[in-house]
Amino acid sequence: MVTATPAQLQSAYDHCLRRVRGHYENFPVASLILPRHLRQPISVIYAFARTADDLADEGDLQPQQRLQQLDAMARQLDQLSQVDADTDPIFLALADVIQQHSLPLSLFHDLLSAFRQDVTKTRYADFEEMLDYCRRSANPVGRLLLHLTGHDSAANLAHSDAVCSALQLINFLQDIGQDLDENNRIYLPEDEMRDYGVTPAQLQQRRCDDALQQLLAKQRERTHALMLSGASLGRNLPGRFGLQIRMVIHGGLKVLDLLEKHHDQCFSRPRLQTGDWLSIAAGALLQRRL
Repeated sequence: MVTATPAQLQSAYDHCLRRVRGHYENFPVASLILPRHLRQPISVIYAFARTADDLADEGDLQPQQRLQQLDAMARQLDQLSQVDADTDPIFLALADVIQQHSLPLSLFHDLLSAFRQDVTKTRYADFEEMLDYCRRSANPVGRLLLHLTGHDSAANLAHSDAVCSALQLINFLQDIGQDLDENNRIYLPEDEMRDYGVTPAQLQQRRCDDALQQLLAKQRERTHALMLSGASLGRNLPGRFGLQIRMVIHGGLKVLDLLEKHHDQCFSRPRLQTGDWLSIAAGALLQRRL
């Protein structure tokens, strides 16, 4: 049971919403498109994930300290039945959301597992290893949203997994230089790098030659196909929630288009401009088939 007053709970929810709005994202989270009753719980889920992600990536902590703090978050998850007004506001709001909507706790633990992996693993042997990471780093968020809204059929969950994994892979493709510079991470399959003759040293030197462009083209094509395999999710979900999902799908595909258009700028992160957002909105509103 959550032992806090309505005012204390609302303060915790407001804290999570501020956390959401404090980060730039190409893929909007808890936007005004969503029904009002969904914005608060979605912002809590995002705030939890963002906090764990920052523990894995941000600041000057040593790896062991990062792992200890992520382990502490896992313990807090398992003690949500004991939260009160003195609890960290994210966990106070999270306890209320999980209690109200019967969300699977295992999905939050999956997220923490992925962020622990970020601390200790910087290379991926093959695409299957990358998909396993996506299964825990991205797919739980989509699954939680479907549980939250009561649309967690087997088909919807499978399509959501495809969309969320594709979004994670898109983030990898647009952050190649940043991931390497800031955390010494390469989110490209090592076996495929060898096949194309691309080395970590080349990435460090920012050499965007034909070999790297061909390797990245393969990643984009596979990611595009994965996104399309789940795109019917946006058409299957009703109302404004379905519209939001279609916006996310069209947004991801637009980023892939920009990466293709600027394929000779392998280390540049595309930014969606006003015209891009108008195109995304039109596609989502008109329910254009992809």
